[in-house]
Parts: sequence; structure tokens; C-alpha cells
Amino acid sequence: MIEPSGRRERKKAATRQKIADTALRLFLERGYDDVGIRDVAAEADVAVTTLFSHFPAKEALVFERDQGFERGLVRAVADRAPGEPLIPALRQEVHALVRHCTAPEAAPVRSLIESSPALRNYEESMRLRHADSLAAAIAADLGVPETSTACRTIARFAIDAYALACEAAEPGDAVDEVFRMIEAAWSASRLA
Repeated sequence: MIEPSGRRERKKAATRQKIADTALRLFLERGYDDVGIRDVAAEADVAVTTLFSHFPAKEALVFERDQGFERGLVRAVADRAPGEPLIPALRQEVHALVRHCTAPEAAPVRSLIESSPALRNYEESMRLRHADSLAAAIAADLGVPETSTACRTIARFAIDAYALACEAAEPGDAVDEVFRMIEAAWSASRLA
């Protein structure tokens, strides 16, 4: 996470983190469906409007690092060294995401997500949004239209590699296996 530079930005970031931490603690203690927005706001000592100024929906409280994950994927494309191949840079970033989400300390959150249809649906829509952002970054990097089927396909495959790896017995091996297929598909495309 990027450190906010000004006092006001630091205060906003601290409030956001306090809300997210409080929500997650309550969800893990009581269950996602048994905790309301008002419960989270009261426990975090903020107004409901303040909570919604930081998080657009109850589900977003569980995925508070969503924007950071999306930025990481885009940076893996946009900030790679000149001449560094695209697919290995993406593989490295997906490995980092998978390590984060499959770490032992992430297991309670993963269980919480799996236990809630609302959270699973939100996670799926989040992945689709990440794929769109990643496809746009790939297209911009290559100077092709955002609607490029090859860029959109590779982005979706990269996001799916993350999802499949998080469910696999050996997450790192799963990322590598999927990325071998992505590399072959990318090499076969006209954009590689």
C-alpha cells in the first residue's frame, strides 16, 4: 500500500483501515450475514456515511486490498523494465497474489468468502474488473485497441490462473502450469 503523504490523507487511510479491520473482526467472530453495516460503523466509531465514503458496499469491507491488487497487476505490465517480456512479469505478480491469499493467516478470510454467496459473487465481479483493467494495461503497453481479443484473453487467463491456484493443493505449481499455457497462447497470437 502506498503511504499517504499529507496529514489529511494519512487520517483518511487510518480511518479506512480501522473500518476494514473492525468489519473483518466482526465478520469472523459472528459470521458475515449476522453483521450489519450499522454494527460495523458503531464498533469502528464512525458514521454509516463515513463507512460508505470509504467502501461502496458491505462486501467491499472483506476485500479492502482490492484496489492494491488491481494496481499491482497493472504495474506488472506498465512498470516492467524495457525489454522485459510481458508474460513472465505477469506470472511473477500472480505468484505474489497467490502467496498472499494462500498464506496460513489468510485461511479464515478465505473460509468466510467461501461460506457466503454474496462474497463469492462480489469476488467474481472483482476478478472481472481486474481482468478489464489488466487488458487495458496490456493494450496500452502494446499500442493496440483496448478491445483486442488477445489482450482481453491473456488478462482473463492471468486472473483465472490466480483463482485456480488459490483452490489448488500446490498453488505455486498451479500458477506455473497455467502460465505455461498462457505463454503458448501469447506466443501464438499476432501481438507477441
